[in-house]
Amino acid sequence: MLIEQLINGITLGSIYAIVALGFTLVFGVLGIINMAHGEIFMFGAFIGVIVTSTFKGPLWLAFAAAILVTGIMGYLLERFALRPLRNKQGVSHLAPLISTIGVSILLENLSHHLFGAGNHPFNNTFAEISFQIGSITVYLVQIVIFMISVILMYTLSYWLGKTKAGKALRATAENLETASLLGVDTKKTITMTVIIASAMGGIAGILVGMAFNSVTPQMGLSIGLKGLAIIILGGMGNVKGAMAGGLILGLAETFIVVYGNSGYRDAIAFAAIIVILLVRPQGLFGQKISA
Repeated sequence: MLIEQLINGITLGSIYAIVALGFTLVFGVLGIINMAHGEIFMFGAFIGVIVTSTFKGPLWLAFAAAILVTGIMGYLLERFALRPLRNKQGVSHLAPLISTIGVSILLENLSHHLFGAGNHPFNNTFAEISFQIGSITVYLVQIVIFMISVILMYTLSYWLGKTKAGKALRATAENLETASLLGVDTKKTITMTVIIASAMGGIAGILVGMAFNSVTPQMGLSIGLKGLAIIILGGMGNVKGAMAGGLILGLAETFIVVYGNSGYRDAIAFAAIIVILLVRPQGLFGQKISA
């Protein structure tokens, strides 16, 4: 029982970590919280529903379609909601945040018109396939979600640390003006960052559909707020912190549901924010800012 719940928690935490990585990338480069990320994630999940349930397409096609659509959404977000406000005289530093909130509301309302309210089934061909290891039941979908999450996290870490484009992104995150003086195309780097973050949201949306076999237009807000909780928990702009924070939150929620009161499940994310801010304001993996 304990091992099975641990597996459930790691599966859920892996999805949360991918969502949080999208928040972390954008915050690290632009210094803003992209409040539209949850709704982009939700659109990715609905693309999966359309491909797998409406057109009876394979899962790999759902992933490809979700990455393509959410990547385009990320480009449009950066081009029309963020870029016009960047480095503009007299614009409040809160303007990009308000802009992403506006996009978030727009996308949620659009989803209601396009997809309708309520739960929509996600056709997962191997949802019921399981393995029995002693007294422990492990579902194939849990293994697939975990493996995809680990591969994605490792690939992102490698890309950030070893490739030219990844180093350009880190340089831009460190200091936008200095990176520009050193020859980094900061405009291209910022656009690429938002596209990658949005595509990761699309992947996470498909994984949620696989895990729960249904999606809803309201899921973007809940996941978005939890992603915000995770990046504060792990440390703002910290990639490893986002990964660890996602796993911690997933495990905490799972064990609260099993051994506590399931009604408090969603409250865990925000209780974590309060506690971490009081005890360690920079987050578990964040660095203290010297005065």
